[in-house]
Order: sequence, then structure tokens, then C-alpha cells
Amino acid sequence: MMSSTINAGDAALKVIEQWGVPRIYGLPGGSFDSMMNALHNERERIDFVQVRHEEAGAIAASAEAKLTGRIGVCFGSSGPGAVHLLNGLYDAREDHVPVLALVGQVPQAFMNIDFFQAMDEEPIFDDVAVFNRTATNAEGLPALIDEAIRQAYKHRGVSVITIPKDLAWAPIEWQPVASAKNFRKPLPLQPHPDLVDQAVKLIAEAKAPLLYFGMGASTAHDELIEMSEKFKMPMVSTHPSKGVVEDTYPAFLGSSGRVATKPASEASQAADVVVWVGNDNPFASKLVGPQARIIQIDNDSEKLGKRLQDRMAVAIQADAKLTLREMIDAGEELPGTAFYRACLANKRNWEDWIASFNDDDRVPLRPEPIFDVINAQTDPNDIFMIDVGNININFARLSHLQPTNKWATSGKHATMGFAVPAALAAKLEYPDSTVYSLSGDGGFAMLSEEVLAQVKYGTPVINVVFSNQTLGFIEAEQRDDSHQPLSGVDLIDTDWAKVGEGYGALGFTVHTKEEAKAAFAAAKAADKPSVIDVKLTGEMPLTTMYMRLSEHDDQNAVQEFKEHYEAQPLKALDYWMEHEQG
Repeated sequence: MMSSTINAGDAALKVIEQWGVPRIYGLPGGSFDSMMNALHNERERIDFVQVRHEEAGAIAASAEAKLTGRIGVCFGSSGPGAVHLLNGLYDAREDHVPVLALVGQVPQAFMNIDFFQAMDEEPIFDDVAVFNRTATNAEGLPALIDEAIRQAYKHRGVSVITIPKDLAWAPIEWQPVASAKNFRKPLPLQPHPDLVDQAVKLIAEAKAPLLYFGMGASTAHDELIEMSEKFKMPMVSTHPSKGVVEDTYPAFLGSSGRVATKPASEASQAADVVVWVGNDNPFASKLVGPQARIIQIDNDSEKLGKRLQDRMAVAIQADAKLTLREMIDAGEELPGTAFYRACLANKRNWEDWIASFNDDDRVPLRPEPIFDVINAQTDPNDIFMIDVGNININFARLSHLQPTNKWATSGKHATMGFAVPAALAAKLEYPDSTVYSLSGDGGFAMLSEEVLAQVKYGTPVINVVFSNQTLGFIEAEQRDDSHQPLSGVDLIDTDWAKVGEGYGALGFTVHTKEEAKAAFAAAKAADKPSVIDVKLTGEMPLTTMYMRLSEHDDQNAVQEFKEHYEAQPLKALDYWMEHEQG
């Protein structure tokens, strides 16, 4: 039977437990000792996960929220621990997921008098947080935590509560203040029928209609495919929406932009009507042509016209799944356009070109043979946590996901170091799934110490490091965008397999596809984490930002582009358009 009095820190944790949170990520510090005492007292009901850097704890909490939709929780002590949280919290803010950060503070008697590690922490978190408060009395701490969680869910963002050390130890009268039981997801917004009719009419009149979806359409797999088939619309997604529709589906072209595929980028530029559904891509104005007319569907009114107002034709504030269903039911089946057929042919050409490198035996390795090995052993429930850099380009193009596969990356914030702590969170949440972290050697070096946490908690993550001794994404920017001398992007060669072994994981060094097959099979069968160091070519992935493939381009530029990327078999979309138009 619960006592009528309880330490305020214990009561605060009970509120968090009642919101369904199974674990909290963090690294103890002196100012957080009272909350560590509470975590000890509540250890049967909530897990403490000891990360090796507070940034990793915040990233893990963000990743957990991305995978589950449930609030992630992390903590840091006063001073450096608090500051270290910021990068992971910004990842949560930018990708709109709920996270609660508990921040230690020195006892109240030592606040504001230049004490050791004492600082005014609220201003640090003002920009990143939707709710940012310092507890001022022990009795109010549980209710303050409850309010912070409500605000994080409401605004899909970060709440920060700073807790002076003495408050969490103070005894208070227990009151069941958690409001979690009151909350249900709201019913989805219905679209206005007249706007649905306008949208369907616009699609029927289009010569090159395109369906471009984001995470707001993540529950609309069946509707996306049915709409694509009925109205003969190729599909393009934002990168974070990869996997909502099967990568192998013929009319799904991938994502456009730079972390992108060639057929998706070309289709986006050529479309004359784009159904922009559940999509808040910050590069929107660069991804579609000036001729495009936009039908935007979003349940958030703030998103309507935010990116493409100059091309907006129909704006529908409503649920994506419901609206697509209404459009499917309202419209007549359309014959396939030359654009639709050309896009499908363009994808086949692209996929054939990629597959031509699957057994390439050159060393250092191209990425295609490695992803061919990964795809061959990927099960429907496998999970991938992807770092930032060229790994995202290669993952977007080369991995074959089903809607049952989960994955995440640092999207809009795009912080390197995301994958390893995120994979820890994924494996703790889904212990029966095979979990991969995929990183470049730049990103892996940033938070590789979290392999220690994977080892400590018995989470057999397969950590893959694509080592090419360069910050490849930045190298390509310096070469292709700013046309400057390469500066600061070179990395020294590192034996990441030995680093992994030093952490207590299995280590594998891969130079060939046969070595990759053996390493990945052994890692998947292992009961402990592994680090697979793939020695990768320094050649950059084919750029979709500066393609020279069309017969209407300067032929010298086309020849140079094809030779550089070994892209002789690739044809531009306009080639397939002309072929389909006879």
C-alpha cells in the first residue's frame, strides 16, 4: 500500500510512469542525485538507461519518440550535463516529436550565487523547448511534470523541467495528479467535399500529375497505392517517409532533392500538378518546377501554403488518409499518361543501373554490394537507424524497405552521431527485431562510445561503419555547390573493428562482398553488439542536383557526367517521355 507521504522526486517519476514511459536515458551528476535516488526507488517500474554522453541520451529519447509516437525522456545534471542535452533536443524539436528533459540544478540555497556548476539554465532551453520551467516547490513538482508532458504532446516538441537538488528529496503528500488517462487521439479531420471535387478535377485535367507524400501520410499506405493506380500518378516521398510504400512498388520513385533518387528528382521537376500530402519539406520550392500547381493536404492549417503559396491551387485542411479516400471515391479512373509510363520506365532503368554494381569486386567497395547483402538478410520487422551524410543518400537509394520495417534518422536538424544511440533505443524498445545502425566514419566517431551502452544492456545491435576517410556529404558540397578547394573534410583511416572490440563488441573488417556476407551473417546471429567496418570507396554517389543526362544538354557535359559516375546506361526522363509520345 502506498504511503501518504512520498519524496517529490519519486512522485514525479510516478507521473512519468503513468504516461506509459518505460525508460529514462541519462548520465548521473551531483545535482541530479536526488532524482537518481528516485530512479533507484522506482527501478521495478521504470528503467534507467546509462548512456555515456548526455547528447546521446537526448538523441535516444528523440529516436524512441520517432519510432513509437510516445514521449521520450532524458536527463542531464546542471552545467555541462544540461548543455550536452541540447543537440538531441534540437533533433526532437526539428522532427516534431515529444521529448521531456529533466535537468538538474544545485540546491536552492546555492542558486544564483556563483556556485559550482550553478547556472541560469532556463534561458539555454528557451529556443528548443515548447515548455521550459524551473520547479520552485516540492509539492508542485508532480503536477509540473504532468503539465510538461501534456505540452510536449500538444505541440509535438520538447519540454524541459529544471529540478533543484533539494526539492526532489523533500517529502510531500501523495496526490494522483497524472492526467494521462484523460487523453485520446482526436478524431481525424474530414475534408470539405467541394475542395475534394476541385482537386480531383485538377488531377483529371493534368498531363503530368504526381503524388508527393510526407510523414503526414504514414498511415495511408493503401490509399496512396490505390490513388496512384486509379489516377495513374507516380509517387514521390520525402526522405523520412521512405518505407511508407514498398521501395519495390513500380510507381514509387523514391525521394527527390539531394538525398534522393534520379527518377524521383526528375519527376518532381516535370510534374504539372502535385498532390502535396502530409509534407512539410523545407526544400519544397527547389523540388518542383515553376509550372506545377499544388494540391496540398494537411491537418495542420499552419502548413497550408507555408512552402509553395505561389503555386497553390487547392488547400485542404484534413486528415491525409481520409482525404485520399474521398478523392479516390470521387474521381473516375484515368488512362495512363505518357508522363506516368515514362516515370515507370525511368525507375526500371535506374534500378537496373544500380543492380549492375551489386557484384562489383573493386576495392575499396562501392556501396551497392554491401546493401545487396543487407537487403538479402533483411526481415520484415528489422529496424534501421541512419546517421547523417552520404549514408542517407545510399540508404535512400539502395535499401529495400517494407511498410513493416521501422527506421529513423535526424531529419531536419541532421545531426551527425544520431545512429548509434538511436539504435540503442530501438533495440531496447523492440528486443525481438534485428536493429542496424548505419553510419559514415565521421558520424560514427562522434558518439561511438554508445556501443558501450549497447554492450552494458545486452542489446545486440549491428553497427555498420562505412569508412571512406572523408566527410563525404561536405566534400560533395564543396566540390559541386561552392566549387572550392576541399578543406577540412579529410579523415584519418581508423580500425573501427578494433575500436568495437575494445568496447566489448564483436569486430569485423570488410574489404569484399564475400567478407561482408560472412560478417553480416555472424553479426545477425550474435548475442552481443557488433561493429562492421566496411572499407568504402571515396567516390561520391551520383549527384541528383547537377545531373547531365538529357540529350538536350551539352553533350560534352553529358559524356563527362556519365564517365565520372559510370552512368552510361542511364537515360534522362525526357528520353522516356519522347519514347512514350512516339
